[in-house]
Amino acid sequence: MQKDQGILLESGTNELEIVEFSVSESRFGINVIKVKEILNLVPVTKIPHSHPAVEGIIDIRGEVVPVVDVAHALGFEGSANPQQDKFILTEFNQTKIVFHVHTVTQIHRISWESIEKPGTMYQGLETEITGVIKKEGDMLLLLDFEKIVADISPESSLNKADIRVLGARERSDKKILIAEDSGLLRGLLQETLEEAGYIHTTSFEDGKAAYDHLAELAADGKSIREEYQLVITDIEMPRMDGHHLTRRIKEDPQLQQLPVVIFSSLITNDLKHKGEIAGADAQISKPEIVELIKIIDQHIK
Repeated sequence: MQKDQGILLESGTNELEIVEFSVSESRFGINVIKVKEILNLVPVTKIPHSHPAVEGIIDIRGEVVPVVDVAHALGFEGSANPQQDKFILTEFNQTKIVFHVHTVTQIHRISWESIEKPGTMYQGLETEITGVIKKEGDMLLLLDFEKIVADISPESSLNKADIRVLGARERSDKKILIAEDSGLLRGLLQETLEEAGYIHTTSFEDGKAAYDHLAELAADGKSIREEYQLVITDIEMPRMDGHHLTRRIKEDPQLQQLPVVIFSSLITNDLKHKGEIAGADAQISKPEIVELIKIIDQHIK
């Protein structure tokens, strides 16, 4: 079943569409933009000495794609009805990966504002959950697929050692604001920026917290360009996504001079167009950290 490509939403509306699926007895969601196709199960070729959560590889129209067992990755029981199981073919971080789930049910269109940040009640899964949606007396959990992949293949995530190709770097007094909901990536990004000389960073867990902070500074009469010289934002975040944050900054007379760089696993041709409409000064795909540093250097000399 091919995903309908016509459901991409307008830029900066702070809305998204999610594909609901289940693993064991729990309901989860994935941003529809990450989903290329929903597939019935096919035989998987096992790979010797692979990570326990990696079932193997499959051939999808001539392309070899790894298959990740989501239940195993989350520490859940296997499927009670394997004949109903599905493969979700995804693409993010410029990589295609299949996730093996137990059912795929429907698509929901919701606002990022209705997505709550995970709290302590989700202890044990908090590092794998980026948001919680309350629906029909139950909870739908948004999984941090980047975190799942990084746990399986750490080299696929940000690596501050990559900065070495840029040579010796001086410490900078420039200040950068970061909006990134993944705790893992937030920490890695700050460490990598520090390695590149940008030691003054302030991070927020979502776009709303970042925007409220900037708006409060402006309301207090602070010069925004003295407080921060650049904003780095993810796209997928609870309460306010990166496109909406970018648009709010660029529409605000007191904030619009701030350069905004979108750094996301979802930089595709369609999403790049949305970022341009929102007013982003640059867009870089994760985990291209060297390219991000080069863009920062250009914008805050």
